[in-house]
Amino acid sequence: MADTKHLAARLDDSHEAAEQIAFADTILLNKVDLVDASELARVEARIRAINPTAIIHHTERCALPILDILDKRAFDLDRILAVEPAFLSEDDHQHDEAVTSVALREARPLDPVKFDQRIMGLLRTRGQDILRSKGILDIKGSPSRYVFQAVHMLCEGAQDLSWAPGEVRESKLVFIGRNLDATALRAEFAACVSP
Repeated sequence: MADTKHLAARLDDSHEAAEQIAFADTILLNKVDLVDASELARVEARIRAINPTAIIHHTERCALPILDILDKRAFDLDRILAVEPAFLSEDDHQHDEAVTSVALREARPLDPVKFDQRIMGLLRTRGQDILRSKGILDIKGSPSRYVFQAVHMLCEGAQDLSWAPGEVRESKLVFIGRNLDATALRAEFAACVSP
C-alpha cells in the first residue's frame, strides 16, 4: 500500500520505499482523492519506472473488495503482457540511482543447463543487488513456456501453458535491482542460447 500524496517524497528520501515498490506484485495506490490527475499520473510513472509489472489499484481510504487482491496468481506474465505489452521490451528503466530495471529479450531458444549455470550463478554472486527477476522462457525442445521468478538468490521456475500455434516463441526476462550492469546482464542472457 502506498500513499499517493506522499509517495514521491518517500521515494526521493528512502531506498527502502523504492525496494518495496520493486518487490511488489500488487500495489494499492491509496488516497488518490487527495491529488489531481497530473500528480496521480506522475506517481504512477515513478512506480512503473521502478516496477513495470506490478498491478496498481487506485483506492480511497483503502476501499477495495478483498477478492481484488487475494488469490490472484500474483505473478501471471500473460496478464501482465495483456495490460502492458511492452513491459519486457529491451530497454532500461531508470527511477533513481539506487534501483533500476533491465528488460531482456532473446528470439533464439535457451539451453536449460546454460540458463541454470549462467543466470543462477549470477543470482548466487549478485543476488544481494538483484531484488527481483522474472520472465518467461523458450527452452529448446519444450512445448511449454517456462515461467521463472526470483527474489534475491531464492528462485523458482515451472513449466506453464503450451506455446500456442503461431505464437512467437521468445524469452523475456526482467531484472530489478541496485547497480545493475545492463551490458553484463545482456551478455549472460545471450550466453544461455542453445547451440
